[in-house]
Amino acid sequence: MRLTSLLLTLLLSLPAFAQADRLVDEHSYADPSRVRISHLELDLAVDFDQRQLAGTATLDLQWADPDARELVLDTRDLAISRVEGRSGKRKWRELEFALADADERFGNKLSIGLPRQYAQVRIHYATSPEASGLQWLAPGMTAGGKTPFMFSQSQAIHARSWVPLQDTPSVRFTYTARIRTPADVMALMSADNDPAAERDGDYRFNMPQAIPSYLMAIAAGDLVFKPISGRAGVWAEPQTVDRAVKEFEDTEKMIEVTESLYGPYRWERYDLLILPPSFPFGGMENPRLSFITPTVIAGDKSLVSLIAHELAHSWSGNLVTNATWKDMWLNEGFTSYVENRIVEALYGKERADMEFVNSRNGLLEEMKLVPAPQQVLMLPAREGSDPEEALGAVAYDKGAWFLQFLEQRFGREAFDPFLRAWFDQHAFQSATSEQFLAFLEAELMATVPGKVTREEVMAWLTEPGIPEYAPRIESPRLAAVDQARADWLGDRKAARELATAAWTTQEWVYFLEGLPPTLEAERMVELDQAFRFTGTANGELAQRWYPLSERSQYFEARPAMSLFLRKIGRRKLIMPTYEALAATDDGLAFATQIFAMARPGYHPITTASVEALLAKARAALEAAPQ
Repeated sequence: MRLTSLLLTLLLSLPAFAQADRLVDEHSYADPSRVRISHLELDLAVDFDQRQLAGTATLDLQWADPDARELVLDTRDLAISRVEGRSGKRKWRELEFALADADERFGNKLSIGLPRQYAQVRIHYATSPEASGLQWLAPGMTAGGKTPFMFSQSQAIHARSWVPLQDTPSVRFTYTARIRTPADVMALMSADNDPAAERDGDYRFNMPQAIPSYLMAIAAGDLVFKPISGRAGVWAEPQTVDRAVKEFEDTEKMIEVTESLYGPYRWERYDLLILPPSFPFGGMENPRLSFITPTVIAGDKSLVSLIAHELAHSWSGNLVTNATWKDMWLNEGFTSYVENRIVEALYGKERADMEFVNSRNGLLEEMKLVPAPQQVLMLPAREGSDPEEALGAVAYDKGAWFLQFLEQRFGREAFDPFLRAWFDQHAFQSATSEQFLAFLEAELMATVPGKVTREEVMAWLTEPGIPEYAPRIESPRLAAVDQARADWLGDRKAARELATAAWTTQEWVYFLEGLPPTLEAERMVELDQAFRFTGTANGELAQRWYPLSERSQYFEARPAMSLFLRKIGRRKLIMPTYEALAATDDGLAFATQIFAMARPGYHPITTASVEALLAKARAALEAAPQ
């Protein structure tokens, strides 16, 4: 069909992201437009001695292209011994396959040739001991010290390191699994975990709701269950479970609040798995079983917004998923917004506002270091890019700020039903920013006209920075922290004279982040003597205090800093301290020493991050004039 000159002009005037097909995932070798997985059946054995999962993955296929005779899958460092195909209950036929050379970021392309369009393909394989999506912990690295532990982290593209599949969020599938472990080990998955399951080393799972690959999860270790409510509870090592149940006892209330706002919880159970401290993230929203870092068990519920965040993903992300990582804000921006609404409903607007202000300030600081093209919500296609580059504050906090802007303009009486309709009408689907924009224009901007212009919306989605008309929430309690900090810095009050007795974690975070980049030694001593920051068990404070200590040459903090970096593997908490250490010759040497000791207990994702940081720092120091 020939384009008219007007239509051609309009197409050429569109930005690059609009011209590209945003359903195409440049981070996957698969081509779901020709064939896609509809169901996965796993049969795997867990070998702690070999640090390996081994067995089969059977894929049910839906063919869209009648001429297609090839199935392309994503893998990373998998040892594949045989591939078979069949239709119905016929005999399995061995198939030819080719495993391409490894790409550093995307792994190995697996191409399977088929003489006809089989309904099923079965792959016999084993994982590598260094699989990027699995961590294997020796007994000494667990809370109990007697039983080994294994867990997965599939987001963004690490599922391919333990299952051969179409590793893209645009493909959703159901799955079943049989997992065999040593008899004293309990296995769990992001599926129908039975709280009353017998620990016998042979476990079966069913996930009837279709999910994308990054939400596949597995864990095995000395795990016990305790309930919070009829549909929520905690899995953890026996030494941790009681503290976790107490800390997260509001989980059922969180579910009820979110249901009242955005519709029913559609995943049956919502349980929490408390992992060892080496878990590289705060939480991972695996359906039915959120993986949670123990670093948020603070004893005062001051960090339970993380539970609200992972729960919120049951609507935003798990239920309605970004089709590709270019639109990560559809997952994380929506979830951060919903998280804040849950916190407000349960703990009050004052706390919700403090948390929003802290997030907003963190975003503004991060954006000073982020190139302008990466400050947009609708990221352009970037061949060869690491999808985890999209996992920053822009997707989370700029995305949430944009939704808060819409809420403010339209009012909650209009915006809440709109957001619920988005979840309802796109449930168990993968979506793009363009779909959201069309839905916004049709369902809200057209029905409540004159509140927001398309130009304002596009500025949020496609332009760097934060629009000048963004809502600016202020917090009286944080304003009081500003005054206290100013009084101390201005020598009007000593640190011990500040009225901090009622401060929460949110206020302490704000206080620390507002301090100068460096302080004199005597000022650091004064702060530490008054507030005992060195050695704090609160990771949110530690991740701010130790970098300040290093920049200020307060070396008295180094022993506790070393213990912190060796005990905790959560990237958000430890990377700022490694960055501060890597800025000087002496600090880099100290960081290298700590990393050598900590590395056996770090997840591969954390290890890769620290290695890259230290290597870059060494190269910069070597290149500097002597």
